[in-house]
Amino acid sequence: MKGDYSYYSGSFLKLNRNNAAIGVIVGLCLCAVQSVFRERIMATKDILMTIMFSIVITLSITNSVYLYQCFLKPKKKVNLWQFILVYYVCNLLGMLIGVELSYFFVSLIFHLKYVPLAHFNDYKFTFIVVLIVGTIIYFYMAQKATMNAQIKEKELDLARLKQLKTQAELQTLQSKINPHFLYNSLNSIASLIHEDADKAEDMTLKLSKLFRYSINSQQENMALVKDEMEIVNTYLDIEKVRFGDRISFTSSIDNNLLDKRIPRFLVQPLVENALKHGLNHTAKNGILEVNLKQQNHKLIIEVVDNGPPFPDELNMGYGMQSTYDKLNLLYGEGYEMQLINTPRKHIFLSLPII
Repeated sequence: MKGDYSYYSGSFLKLNRNNAAIGVIVGLCLCAVQSVFRERIMATKDILMTIMFSIVITLSITNSVYLYQCFLKPKKKVNLWQFILVYYVCNLLGMLIGVELSYFFVSLIFHLKYVPLAHFNDYKFTFIVVLIVGTIIYFYMAQKATMNAQIKEKELDLARLKQLKTQAELQTLQSKINPHFLYNSLNSIASLIHEDADKAEDMTLKLSKLFRYSINSQQENMALVKDEMEIVNTYLDIEKVRFGDRISFTSSIDNNLLDKRIPRFLVQPLVENALKHGLNHTAKNGILEVNLKQQNHKLIIEVVDNGPPFPDELNMGYGMQSTYDKLNLLYGEGYEMQLINTPRKHIFLSLPII
């Protein structure tokens, strides 16, 4: 067995309560053995005395080991044999103290004269009992400590696996870009090459920037608001080429939120969802707004469009579903998300400010 041999752990009161119960059990066992050998049941007075002796000696031994571990144990870890030696020394010391305390209590109860260190026969008998019971307790506590260590190790392994699973899921969510957006962007670039080469180059660079951000080589789950919104604006610049003057794009951010942190690739899928499902068929006068503000110690994100209202039974596409999945992984129940149609249609998202 390896590791820390501190088997007596937990609160002091709980430790003594549990070991007092052990003392009662040991005392009853001793009474039963003596009754068998004497072939008659012990007197009630003798039973109570035996149980009292057993409790006092057990608690003395327990507290001897406990005090050693709390105040005398070396800071560096002891090996197994050192612990066993100290354990049995504490048992013997506790036994001696327990026997003397027991006779002292008897002298008080029955008004007898107390003579210290004059109970040699009791020492011999108690030593045998302590040796047997102490060994049983040692192996029980050693087995319990080993099992607890194994359980803690399993729990740590499970926690690490869960963390890795969550990290992998987040990376998957953050690395996806809607393929329809990619096809449309490449088609727009292809058509611009012959019409406006500089604009096609600019659009290609913006698309490259968007992909670099989505790859997330540092594997970070959170990003600064200013960086996230820069990517949203990059995405909108690309989409402006396709939509032209049909849609008016605007965004506003409270300055005190620029250096706060939000999940990576959180806002862009919501904006994409508004374009794809809300404004895709708008011929003119389309409006798309992205607003970030602080309200009641929360970071509020609103993505507003004037397209058709959200249906009662919403069939979520990738953008909305990935947002829900990401927020559940990162915040659990610590966020709020609503799809609102009146007085104006918008996605409302409330997050803790980080």
